[in-house]
Amino acid sequence: MSAAKITISIDAHLLNRLDTLVQARVFPSRSQAVQAAVEDKLARLGKTRLAEACAKLDVAEEQALAEEGMALEASQWPSY
Repeated sequence: MSAAKITISIDAHLLNRLDTLVQARVFPSRSQAVQAAVEDKLARLGKTRLAEACAKLDVAEEQALAEEGMALEASQWPSY
């Protein structure tokens, strides 16, 4: 995977905390620490959007659809 160089501005206190993690070898470099933080934030945002979308669903409607699907599939299940 190719990487792109970017320039960011960061608060001095936050940079000191980042450098402490790099010095402690939690991350091999500032770049990798920032990349990990961005990946984590994007993953969390994705989960938040999924939760928000699920919250908009009508529970009764979803239950009815599930039961309808189960009724159709039940006739196709093998007998044990």
